[in-house]
Amino acid sequence: MNTKTKSDALLFTPLSIRGVTLKNRICLSPMCQQSAVDGMPQDFHLAHYGQFALGGVGMVMVEATNVEERGRGTHQCTGLWNDRQTEAWERVTTLIKSLGSVPGIQLAHCGPKASCTPIWEGYQSLANDRGGWPTISASAVPIDGSIWKVPHEATEHDIRHMTLSWVESAKRAVSAGFQVIELHFAHGYLVGSFLSPLTNHRSDRYGGCLENRMRFGLEIARGVRDAIPDCIALGVRLSVTEYHKEGWNLEQSIEFAKQLKQIGIDFLDCSSSGFTLNGGQTPLNTCREQLDAAAVIQQTVGLATAAVGQIVDPFAAENILQSNGASLIMIGRALLNNSHWAYEAADALNAKTFKYPKQYDWCIGWTGLSNWRTSIYRKCDSK
Repeated sequence: MNTKTKSDALLFTPLSIRGVTLKNRICLSPMCQQSAVDGMPQDFHLAHYGQFALGGVGMVMVEATNVEERGRGTHQCTGLWNDRQTEAWERVTTLIKSLGSVPGIQLAHCGPKASCTPIWEGYQSLANDRGGWPTISASAVPIDGSIWKVPHEATEHDIRHMTLSWVESAKRAVSAGFQVIELHFAHGYLVGSFLSPLTNHRSDRYGGCLENRMRFGLEIARGVRDAIPDCIALGVRLSVTEYHKEGWNLEQSIEFAKQLKQIGIDFLDCSSSGFTLNGGQTPLNTCREQLDAAAVIQQTVGLATAAVGQIVDPFAAENILQSNGASLIMIGRALLNNSHWAYEAADALNAKTFKYPKQYDWCIGWTGLSNWRTSIYRKCDSK
């Protein structure tokens, strides 16, 4: 059996990104909660995000937060398009910091996938006469005619306006106390619709060749990087593949990553696909490709990557880090199931330097409890 020591467990070593130091490599992956009021986080969000900071993760990345009102996925999505929202988020970031974690935020614009019902009501396109609103995309191409409405094709004026919205929201994120900002360019949302040849049918300087399709995303990234302090870490979430022979792929992702690195982007969060096109379902839960892509991009481009996708086993997470497969581990549903996942991971990997909250420390080391938690993952300790 492979016995882990504190020097072996990369998962629990600090990581510095620009002026930000994470106490470990475990990050809460942003997951939409659709529980805001007028774009503002509520008491639910305070309790929701506080539990993960208390549970020991290095970074708490809050949900996709929209840069303008029409970019919301639902009426209940969070936003950062006004100062009232900034003040509401400050309460959340203050709590996260007080519990020893780094607060991060994912800025987003749903583009053609905006104007929907909440997930628990089917996440269906919300018609304009039922409280919905017009959507916008690279081209007037619906993601799936049976689900999503036909979006408005963005004009160059729209593009300039939306770029400014991203920049202003990033400034508000800094004012709210976030130390890490991630730009959501994946999953067929606004910027993803420009990147993908499946949804970008434009003939101007924002469409056609790869250079043109990347232009909007790069303008946003450059504008945000220039507008925020140098000490704020900036990342991008990207669909590294669309699982379609004519769609966005790893080769294009590598070129985009090179351009993002030149701008000053600090890490690439490697997701994949996440939309349907013309009735054809693309995979939502195929994670091997995105994990492999995280390794390839980090090793060939020299840009730190975040691995994400059904990572539930601490030994699997450690393997990714040890193999230079990523620098960060994004955990989503496993943390929803157990906000103290980091405690179990620390036991399983024998990470003796992991510090529990002082209020819990007196009982965490109880041998019976520690042995029970470690036994959960012992079967995986053969690598």
